[in-house]
Amino acid sequence: MEMNRFTLNFNIYVGVMIRLFKVKEKQRELAENANGGAPTKKQSPGELRLHKALNLLAQEHLVLDPSVILMFYFVFLRVDISELNLPKSCAITFPNGKDNLMNFEVSIRPDEGYYFGGTFLFSFQVSPVYPHEAPKVKCKTKVYHPNIDLEGNVCLNILREDWKPVLNINTIIYGLYHLFTEPNYEDPLNHEAAAVLRDNPKMFESNVRRAMSGGYVGQTFFPRCV
Repeated sequence: MEMNRFTLNFNIYVGVMIRLFKVKEKQRELAENANGGAPTKKQSPGELRLHKALNLLAQEHLVLDPSVILMFYFVFLRVDISELNLPKSCAITFPNGKDNLMNFEVSIRPDEGYYFGGTFLFSFQVSPVYPHEAPKVKCKTKVYHPNIDLEGNVCLNILREDWKPVLNINTIIYGLYHLFTEPNYEDPLNHEAAAVLRDNPKMFESNVRRAMSGGYVGQTFFPRCV
């Protein structure tokens, strides 16, 4: 099993390297053509991330060898975290220290909508093969929300079937923020909350305020988060 996992990681690594070399070759070709007036193609975000990751590896004098596969993925994460561009209502912290980038927390304090004024904490557990797998994200704050269940599971499409390696941590955080400004009753985890939002938005707003203030909604108690 371990050998199969290693082989899979190595194949992914080789695929990434081949893609990068093709990109570099194309860039050289375009640069040469540019001297004759041909336009130079702008790099895509995915290509830029590849270059930045490899530049960091080069700075640390790491050879392009299977022994640095996991380091290669880790550098992708370092690039993404170093380039976070979050709204003022979101913050990232590292409870285990900044040396542990694989596990961190994000707090979101919506500045509009039903959840205005609340503070909601999410834990991120990043896969060793990020960005080929989405991080595991859970809400640590008990919240009355159609897209977050009482165990903290989050219904966000980019954490499931719509995840692609070109997406990043910044994209996920904005997606989580969007859940609070525009909760979606059509794709629920908390079906009761979704039904109230759909059928009676005023009651839903009242339930949210009661839950955030520290109180019961039905038979469920929600700790204060404002």
